[in-house]
Amino acid sequence: MHHQPPAAGTVAVVVGNPKPASRTREAAVHVAREIAGREPDLVVDLAELGVRLLDWHDPEVSRLVADVGDADLVVVASPTYKATYTGVLKLFLDRFAGGTGLSGVAVPLMLGAGPAHALAPEVALRPLLTELGAVVPVRALYVLDTRYDLPEAYADWLAVAGPVLRSFLGRRPLEGVS
Repeated sequence: MHHQPPAAGTVAVVVGNPKPASRTREAAVHVAREIAGREPDLVVDLAELGVRLLDWHDPEVSRLVADVGDADLVVVASPTYKATYTGVLKLFLDRFAGGTGLSGVAVPLMLGAGPAHALAPEVALRPLLTELGAVVPVRALYVLDTRYDLPEAYADWLAVAGPVLRSFLGRRPLEGVS
């Protein structure tokens, strides 16, 4: 695949799958890598935090919320569960203040078992991310969970969204980037 110059800034991934090291994580890291041209700076696999997500005073969770909130690009991924994102993702996103919690560009990504839920990331996850302050300049991405490891499952979306996202990120004032 031909890539534009790598997008600068901080790249984060949030994985809302209750199982650690999931297909959702692999898909989200793949999307972040394809957009930014490099590995993400931060991967938050919420399954690894477990019950700590319920403790609003947990310093590690608070640090992760701050780091994700400051990211220039965040890929927010979840399996489709009951036609929407998971409760574990909702627990994490509840930590962000409405309108100011996310300061960068977000990509809503959901994996699902069949095409019936293809609009789930657009109608469920995208509005939540914009409510939390993120800019979502491209349509959400839905990938069949049986195809998460196939580059062609992302190709059409990346062909359209990739240049838009890289262009958008290139216009943002990014701190600490040479």
